Amino acid sequence: MRRLITFPCDGATLAATLDEAPGSTGLLIVSGGNEVRHGAHRGSATLAQTLAEGGTPVFRYDRRGVGDSDGQNRGFAHAGDDLRAAAAAFRHAAPHVTRLCGFGNCDAATLLALEGRSAGIARVLLANPWTIEQADDLPPAAAIRAGYARQLRDPAEWRRLLSGGIDIGKAIRGALKIARAPARPGTLATRVTQAIAGWGDDATVLLARDDNTARAFADAARANAFRTHTIDTSSHSFARAADKQALADVVTRWLDE
Repeated sequence: MRRLITFPCDGATLAATLDEAPGSTGLLIVSGGNEVRHGAHRGSATLAQTLAEGGTPVFRYDRRGVGDSDGQNRGFAHAGDDLRAAAAAFRHAAPHVTRLCGFGNCDAATLLALEGRSAGIARVLLANPWTIEQADDLPPAAAIRAGYARQLRDPAEWRRLLSGGIDIGKAIRGALKIARAPARPGTLATRVTQAIAGWGDDATVLLARDDNTARAFADAARANAFRTHTIDTSSHSFARAADKQALADVVTRWLDE
C-alpha cells in the first residue's frame, strides 16, 4: 500500500511517500538534483513499488523547496536537516522498521555519504556520486580522457581533424584539463571519497559505466578500494527499461546482503 505523508523540517512542511511492507529493514530513497521524489521517468516510484512487493518498506521525500514540499531549496549541500527529518519521519510512520538503509543518485549519493550517519542510516548504496566542482564549460577530465580514447580509435574522427572539423582550441583546453593535478584536500571530491571510506563495508558504490558523473567519481576515487557495482549503461538515471531492471536487481541483492 502506498501512503502519502507530511512531516516538519525547520519550519517547513515536507511531502513524502511510504510504500508499506512488513520488513524490518527499510530503504530511504533520496532524490538527486532538483528531482521530485518520483525520480527521473518515475524511476524511484517504480523501484519503491518493486521493493515493497518483495517485503521492503520504502520511503521517498521531496526536500525543502522541491516538488510538493515548501521552504527554500538551497541545494544538496544544505539538505542534511531534510535527510535527518525524513529518516525520523520514516521511523515514526513505520515503527516496525528497526534498520534504515539509504539509496541516492548523483548529489543525493553525495549527501548520503556525507550526512547519512547523522541520520542513523546503517548502510548506503551510492549511485554515481557527485564530485564535480565545475570551473569551466568542459566535461570532467575523466570524461575528456574517455572521449579522446574513443576518438583516437575512430578513423572518421581523424578525417574530421584533417578537414578542420574539430575545434583545436577546445581540444587543447581539454588536454590541459587532463594534465592538471588531482583533487586537493578540502575539495568536494576529496571530502566525498574520504566520507565513503569512513563507511567501510557499509557503503557500496553503483556506477553507470558510460556516465560522465560516474567517470568523474571513478577518477577521483581511483586510489580507493570501494565496494562497487557497475551497470552497463550511459544513462545517468538508469532510465531505460533494461537499466531499471538492472538497478532493481542490484538494490534487491544489496538489501539481502
